[in-house]
Amino acid sequence: MMLPENLMSLIRQGEGLTVEFKKSKTDITKDVYDTVCSFSNREGGHIFLGVKDNGAILGVDKDCVEQMKKNFVTTINNESKIYPPLYLTPEEYEVDGRILLYIYVPVGKTVYRNAGRIFDRNNESDIDITNNADMVFNLYARKQSTYFVNKVYPAIPVSSLRHDLMDRARRMTRVNNEHHPWVDMTDEEMLRSCGLILEDPETNKEGITLAAILLFGTDNRIMSVLPQHKTDAIFRVFNVDRYDDRDVVITNLIESYDRLMEFGKKHLNDVFTLDGIQRVSARDKILREIISNLLMHRDFSSGYVPKLVIERDKIITENANLAHGHGNLNLKTFRPFAKNPPIAKVFREIGLADELGSGMRNSYKYTKLYSGGEPIFTEADVFTTVIPLSEAATATVGPTTRGTTQATTQGTTQAELSKKDKALVNILLKHPDYTQTKLADELGWDINTVKYYMNKLKKNAVIQRHGTSQNGYWKVLFKG
Repeated sequence: MMLPENLMSLIRQGEGLTVEFKKSKTDITKDVYDTVCSFSNREGGHIFLGVKDNGAILGVDKDCVEQMKKNFVTTINNESKIYPPLYLTPEEYEVDGRILLYIYVPVGKTVYRNAGRIFDRNNESDIDITNNADMVFNLYARKQSTYFVNKVYPAIPVSSLRHDLMDRARRMTRVNNEHHPWVDMTDEEMLRSCGLILEDPETNKEGITLAAILLFGTDNRIMSVLPQHKTDAIFRVFNVDRYDDRDVVITNLIESYDRLMEFGKKHLNDVFTLDGIQRVSARDKILREIISNLLMHRDFSSGYVPKLVIERDKIITENANLAHGHGNLNLKTFRPFAKNPPIAKVFREIGLADELGSGMRNSYKYTKLYSGGEPIFTEADVFTTVIPLSEAATATVGPTTRGTTQATTQGTTQAELSKKDKALVNILLKHPDYTQTKLADELGWDINTVKYYMNKLKKNAVIQRHGTSQNGYWKVLFKG
């Protein structure tokens, strides 16, 4: 049988993540089974026997074809070799009078081993990851049907979560639906409706999930259950060796969204854009999509620090990812996959995200309006988004020289204080002697949130401390 054109085109493309060539002229070489294992563990793939690494077709010995096929089928059904056993059959094709064997390996539903070793695919190589605990953990995470954020904590009561955040979530739902069910629910009922209270299948005990803690937990509680949780926001336009501004965000996902949006608005100009005849803030639309994606769809089990980086000509986001494919995503053909459904559900309900897949479409639409370019979304173990920027986006934002960083930032911030900035300033005008602990109590904020905004106001010369930490007071220099 002649080789079909679709398989011939794979040979022309060369080796890669899902294509492997093996000489194997007279026998099945041992490394073929490494490839079978790695393909099963990653995205599946195509193995061609009788083809050199450069794509040249050598063919296999005609007298050995049947024995090679028999040996392959016997080996992959042997539990001591491939576990669990696979049921694959090599197909025989002819090209220019030469015979080659073709094996299609589908994606496995579980983790496969070859002679007790675990292999994963990386570009065109089969990697033995058996002794790499992190890579093995990530492989099992890709295969399992449960989600890391559904881990249950029976010992942590609902009362330990932040009631003010849940109240805020209720208010946010009313923007789009005045009669939203959450409005009349208790905190516990609201959490149950989102799947944030589950039963631990191992202990049969009920409790709040990791997702609930990430959304509504105090900073200390989040750090106790997930110490690697944080997001790094970096502005790097003038000092390209390090950075011009930075905010390491270590708080719940809802307030992380606020901080990252504020950071983006601080450093990106709101360029005039029209959607039809209506003016829109393309900057805000883009930030909303990429920041919500960065927070919702990351792999929380990974220690990789998610990043939002603003450079002169682009915005880059990076986050650890349980990949369901590799390479750049195509707007017309990509298939959205829910990474953390409980978190995504809450973000949709409170208006920080829309239906699955809409973020990519909106990013394309508003990037064209904002800069005239097209975003790039790359699916891999680290998911990357690149939003191209025009010169106007960062031209007048940030310091013109390193020496004027404080003055420029100060001018930008003073022109537009955020709601939280103003809330702090208003209290300090009435109670200049308040400590940060007292401010946290008065506002119902976490102490780390108060510290962040106080430091920001001090840095931008909005407030100034007079006297000692015990007996001093705050002076408001700029009222907004």
